[in-house]
Amino acid sequence: MQNQPNPLKPPKQGSARALRNRAAQSDAPVEPPELLDLRFMRAALREATRAEAEGEVPVGAVAVYDGRVVARAHNRPIRLSDPTAHAEILALRRAARKLGNYRLAGCSLYATIEPCAMCASAMIHARIERLVFGAHDAKAGAAGSVLQVLNHPKLNHRVEVVGGFMAQECSELLRSFFQQRRTAKD
Repeated sequence: MQNQPNPLKPPKQGSARALRNRAAQSDAPVEPPELLDLRFMRAALREATRAEAEGEVPVGAVAVYDGRVVARAHNRPIRLSDPTAHAEILALRRAARKLGNYRLAGCSLYATIEPCAMCASAMIHARIERLVFGAHDAKAGAAGSVLQVLNHPKLNHRVEVVGGFMAQECSELLRSFFQQRRTAKD
């Protein structure tokens, strides 16, 4: 009996362009990229509301491969007593486990906020192909707001970055959360 290839496992070689070409050759209907981005960012926002319900900073992330969500996560550093338990890190870990490979070539990550330096570095090591984020982070953003970790000229991997997607909704969730925390302290 031969081992069957895992249809979710990223190919050793290939890119999102190759996947889109393969999808274009199939009979399955393909959603326009804008609708896909909207659908996946909404899933990240749902994760962010889960974080808020747990008393965590409302940040959510989903990892997508071949047009399917393969991992979803939300911030959990307080609950897990783990300073690295950011939504993006947890989503990358889950995607790697699900796909059976720490290299996530061909994967996109959707996050409700611009990643910090730690999360951006993890995306580079994972070889994420595309990042779509919502709110810009003027205090710790590492995709251009404060630092330029993604696509730094000295690094050997480039990530396609789409920033500010659904920024108003993502920013409002964060603004509301921190406003409630300030009000509760008074």
